Amino acid sequence: MAIRTQESFSGFIASDPQLSQTSKGDPRFYARVGKEHFRREDDGSFAQTETTYHHLVMFGRSAEHAHDRFTKGDNFIAEGYTREVNYERDGQAVESEEFVAKKIGHDTARTRYEVDRTPRRAAAERDAAAFEPPSRPAQAPQSTAISL
Repeated sequence: MAIRTQESFSGFIASDPQLSQTSKGDPRFYARVGKEHFRREDDGSFAQTETTYHHLVMFGRSAEHAHDRFTKGDNFIAEGYTREVNYERDGQAVESEEFVAKKIGHDTARTRYEVDRTPRRAAAERDAAAFEPPSRPAQAPQSTAISL
């Protein structure tokens, strides 16, 4: 079976993240994000070149989680896809692109954090139900057999 892959984007949150709603009322996360670029030098070292800035969006429950967990300056890795967008700014039509993140997390190579592994409430309830022994009807006590 083939491994399914998607585009990824790593960078840093360059603006204060915003949580808004789509025209259908779904949550929408937006942040301006930066991507640092480096060039390998002849001596094997790396020199930082121009940083580029892009739009990153997320939708739905994931957008709400991202807004709760990310702040300006955080380093991240996201999985999703790039799409073309057209909008109007100051009366002018603008063509641009944005990265639509389906999943996002902090970059472990650049972020110190602690992991809370306690199950979320829904997961704990689901797991408890999954491991609950089946109920059996009470059985009448059986007498022991006596042989002569």
